[in-house]
Amino acid sequence: MEFEKELSVGETGIEGLRVLDLTVHGDSRGWFKENWQRAKMVALGVPDLRVVQNNVSFNAARGVTRGIHAEPWDKYVSVVTGSVFGAWVDLRAGSATFGRVFTCTLDPSRAIYVPRGVGNSFQALEDGTVYNYLVNAHWSAELKGTYTFVNLADPELAIEWPIPLAECELSDADRGHPMLADVAPMAPRRTLVTGANGQLGRAVRALAEERGLSATFDWCDVDTFDLADPADYDKYDWDLYGTVINCGAYTAVDRAETPEGRPACWAANATGPSLMARTCAEHGVTLVHVSSDYVFDGTREVHDEAEPLAPLSVYGQSKAAGDLAVAGCPRHYVVRSSWVIGDGRNFVRTMAALSDRCADPDDALDQVTVVDDQFGRLTFTDEMARGIFHLLGYREGSTLASSPAPFGTYDLTGSGDPESWAEIARRVFDARNGNGGAVAPVTTGEYYASAEGPIAPRPRFSTLSLDKIASAGFAPRDWEDELAEYLSDRLSDQGR
Repeated sequence: MEFEKELSVGETGIEGLRVLDLTVHGDSRGWFKENWQRAKMVALGVPDLRVVQNNVSFNAARGVTRGIHAEPWDKYVSVVTGSVFGAWVDLRAGSATFGRVFTCTLDPSRAIYVPRGVGNSFQALEDGTVYNYLVNAHWSAELKGTYTFVNLADPELAIEWPIPLAECELSDADRGHPMLADVAPMAPRRTLVTGANGQLGRAVRALAEERGLSATFDWCDVDTFDLADPADYDKYDWDLYGTVINCGAYTAVDRAETPEGRPACWAANATGPSLMARTCAEHGVTLVHVSSDYVFDGTREVHDEAEPLAPLSVYGQSKAAGDLAVAGCPRHYVVRSSWVIGDGRNFVRTMAALSDRCADPDDALDQVTVVDDQFGRLTFTDEMARGIFHLLGYREGSTLASSPAPFGTYDLTGSGDPESWAEIARRVFDARNGNGGAVAPVTTGEYYASAEGPIAPRPRFSTLSLDKIASAGFAPRDWEDELAEYLSDRLSDQGR
């Protein structure tokens, strides 16, 4: 055992498997070490382990050998006394390093972080070795049924055990594990997408199918799972899930100002996310929650993630409450967007239909009014889905999440210059029928002057800063390019 070395973290060639050299202080009395130090280790790149169980294995004699077991949780392995030779094998479905082996010796001055699905095994090198591990899920018979195993003696793995296995103490079960060629790889933890029938939910489904991920995704909407109903949470075994992407929301901003709309808005946008955040926190699940520019009052021309919340409307207040609730979940992403356009009813589709009417000589409509004193960028749902997958660590060409972005709040819209609603309408009209002159700009006050019923106040400026998500390695496309493609590819036959 080495004393007084610096705490450090090393890579192993297997994604997520990390070796730690620990600082051990010793003298004639013995030694002391910080076996798990969350702040220091996370700062060095070790995932933030949500410890729920501490297990200890006592190995009476040199040569006791256990494994190779891949379990459905992450674990942090260390040695209390003695030493072990450890071997780890990637058994995760979709992993680029499936079947790769890493070996090293662990003593009290060295530990290892083992991600879910990486097979773990060790051989005691001394009598009375005590092997300790922290895990982030409780053991259960249901989860045990999802274990994956590979044989310690598989020649394809070619593990050079210090003590020949023929001389070791092994269990009958460990001797009988399958060879690598016959292993059933461990599937990733599942992803639940709520609000799956909405514009963003459909875009997330399309991207999951495109990238070959849909087999591990489950889909629901409010008709089958109401986030605001505590009883509905019993429908799922949350220990099987690694991620929830909440695409659902109440977005009728004017109706939210009415006596009947207000409670429905708060249920969907605040109560539901609060219950989901608590559930995800209890089970170590990552929660992605989609937010809105309406959490700001719109007085700043560009809003970044650190701006204090100052919603103007019931809808904005409910979204702000949801953001605050979700931020209490340790593993969370709040993704803020504005002016969302996707598959379904939206501003661009409406303007395209109105352009057709204005171009139709048999239609009496020859002009439409659109507000020109609100400014922002369009957010296309396919780009939102790409950004969310990037934050979660799903890279192009990979079916296994790796290297996710730091948890927190991220603004995610199209890039490019902000414009008013009226200018965007003109672009749609010109692209559709060359009749941008049929768009008459008006102020927000003028537009709603004759409206019946309450009208929610809108932010004047809805432009969101993209600096933080750019620093996480994601560059959103220019909304003008996306608009041109949307009009050309997806609305080319609308109304024609």
